[in-house]
Amino acid sequence: MKKIFTLVAVALFGLSTSFAQTATTVKQAPKKAATTVKTEAKKATTTAKTEAKKAEKKAATTGAKLKADGTPDMRYKENKEAKVVTAGPKKKDGTADMRYKANKEAAKKKN
Repeated sequence: MKKIFTLVAVALFGLSTSFAQTATTVKQAPKKAATTVKTEAKKATTTAKTEAKKAEKKAATTGAKLKADGTPDMRYKENKEAKVVTAGPKKKDGTADMRYKANKEAAKKKN
């Protein structure tokens, strides 16, 4: 009985290793692809810089203080007082009631 159990255990072990994942060799990407990635990264950083400059100009005209990412800094009074106007009905707590079509459309436009 021990011999049969041992044979079954060895067979199962052999089967499990035969179905295991095999290691694949990693091929190096062509150098052209690496340079395009670098140029795309440079383009992304330059566009981010220009967007930050636009946000600074907009903040200067509105007088609102902004964070580095361009969103209003809610630590300042003038940013807290700025209210978001909802298109449709509101709940008792003042947030938009999403059961109404007008509020759903306004949320879609935001995203």
